[in-house]
Amino acid sequence: MQESTANQVAANATSSFTEHLQRDRPELLPYNRGHQAAVPGTPPLQVPHATTIVAMSYAGGVLVAGDRRATMGNVIASRHIEKVFPADRYSVLGIAGTAGIAIDLTRLFQVELEHYEKIEGTLLSLEGKANRLGAMIRGNLPLAMQGLAVVPLFAGFDTSAGVGRLFSYDVTGGRYEEHEHHTVGSGSVFARGALKKLWRPNLSEDEAVSVAVEALYDAADDDSATGGPDTVRQLWPVIYTVDRAGARRVAENVLAAAAGNIIEARTNAGREA
Repeated sequence: MQESTANQVAANATSSFTEHLQRDRPELLPYNRGHQAAVPGTPPLQVPHATTIVAMSYAGGVLVAGDRRATMGNVIASRHIEKVFPADRYSVLGIAGTAGIAIDLTRLFQVELEHYEKIEGTLLSLEGKANRLGAMIRGNLPLAMQGLAVVPLFAGFDTSAGVGRLFSYDVTGGRYEEHEHHTVGSGSVFARGALKKLWRPNLSEDEAVSVAVEALYDAADDDSATGGPDTVRQLWPVIYTVDRAGARRVAENVLAAAAGNIIEARTNAGREA
């Protein structure tokens, strides 16, 4: 009996872990668990939402950064949430939207890429990774229509082309390549305004980190759902860079120094806005 089951699993093997779940255990997919149609007239669910994500290119790679705040209505649900994760060795993912579903989708995406590598014996291309993430976002569309949307930013190093690339998405899974920088989340309009002034071609990695911290600082200054650097709790944004050497998380002391420089410069300038 066990041998028959093993043979059946082998016969149905696919390089997509998500397809495997959809066929054999669809209830385990994040957007299928406990899904019920919304009752007309009922208020939307109060669940933690994650904001804000910033991504940009720099000389030799790409960067993704996220603040640490999650909100639930007018309440701060968490000051410690992490919204940027490594997807694999050469790509990272930043999430905005319904926090619980977004984190589960991130974990599923990580397993999807690892599963592909084990089955095929090679890394999925960056284009392929971006497409598979779009399909996962599309699968969440019924919940997005109920207000439980997930909107990621995906960035990675294209090892075949030798360049960093950045992709944004909409709630239908539509995928769009960005060539300079992009932001998502409730503070995105303020962060994007900052990036238009601060970003320039061929930033160094250190300069890109400083620009990301300042863009998130500006977003937090005008958007209550975005958390700024917290010197009391020693909380800083989560930032990953990706280049030819792979994905790396920027150290806390580097982020603390960048935030300190921004706070000092603005304090010395004596400006209110």
